[in-house]
Amino acid sequence: MDDRRTRTATGPGLLDALSLLSEVADELLVRTARDTHYAVADRVHGLVRRSTGGGAAASEVVHRGIAGAVYGGLSVGLRAASRGLDAVASTGVGPRLEEQPPGRFLSSAVNGLIGDRLVRERPRLAIPMAVRAGGRDVEATAEGLAAAFPAASGRVVVFLHGLCENESHWSRGRAERGTTYGETLGQQGWTPVFLRANTGLGLRENGAALSALMQHLVEEWPVTVDRIALVGHSMGGLVMRAAGAVAAEVERPWTGLVSDIVTLGTPHLGAPIARGVGHGSRGMARLPETSAFGRILDWRSVGVHDLVAGLAEDVPPLPHARYRLVAATLTNSPRHPVGHVVGDLLVRVPSAYGRDRWGNELFPGADVLHVGRTDHFGLLNHPEVDRSLRDWLA
Repeated sequence: MDDRRTRTATGPGLLDALSLLSEVADELLVRTARDTHYAVADRVHGLVRRSTGGGAAASEVVHRGIAGAVYGGLSVGLRAASRGLDAVASTGVGPRLEEQPPGRFLSSAVNGLIGDRLVRERPRLAIPMAVRAGGRDVEATAEGLAAAFPAASGRVVVFLHGLCENESHWSRGRAERGTTYGETLGQQGWTPVFLRANTGLGLRENGAALSALMQHLVEEWPVTVDRIALVGHSMGGLVMRAAGAVAAEVERPWTGLVSDIVTLGTPHLGAPIARGVGHGSRGMARLPETSAFGRILDWRSVGVHDLVAGLAEDVPPLPHARYRLVAATLTNSPRHPVGHVVGDLLVRVPSAYGRDRWGNELFPGADVLHVGRTDHFGLLNHPEVDRSLRDWLA
């Protein structure tokens, strides 16, 4: 049976998540505590030996033996719990993560953090690239798309979320604003299509998956597609750029229909916070007492690693598409010292605009929009962006 259909029928469950939690508790918490404990103890015992001129004392040997037994027992217990939960989960017992928004939120967050590892070791928990409607995957077939989009038009606007997010994040703040970008553009004759991706995978791997999905979407869409607009938040904008590069190798690629690409807070030239995590990991590795904590930071996915540098000139813009680049700052003006340094807390303005310190631009002639007094996630549903989308995609 097709794996995607199996996932739709059963999907990962709460017990799968608890099994993963047991594994993570063993690999990160118990082992980190053990290695840090040993490193500190070795440092103290070494100082004592140097000051007394003696060898290893009996108390040192006993201490390490007791500690080893305690940590070993905890590790064995957690591994056994993980295997037991896996066995029960394989029977389909328990609630499905996909049944409720909190479960889907948890699944997306975990995939963003360790999604590449999930693909290799726990594929049931790995999210596939897919069109989404009503909290479910939509088969990219003529029948599946016709059922999900009964009023489909020839103008399709595709939304792709950022790291650790899912398609529901585009509804952020809807209760206060009363609308979303998809609803606004739907009133202008566009058909909004929301995607979900495993953001823990590398940008190019996700780009290849997105390009294949878009090709199927165009070929199987209920009516002839005559125009496509792409809207990506944060990492989503990078994946869309990577997809465009992959599609160049396909005969009659879907990219020929793309008229507009809108990126919202996308770190085209990298994100400082991702770079800081890498520096922190390397710094912690220099001392035995902190190297175990560096292991926690090193658990981050390939997707997070890719945010360090973004995508530079090796992934050129589509020559026929109009680029619209949106940046935000916590301050009203991007020139304010705080706004200049921290940007929207995750991405700085030059990176969102694709402009480096030497004045080079990844997107010459692109339209740019600065949104003040908001953060990175405020760009998911902001009135200024909403107004600009109406104008750009008129």
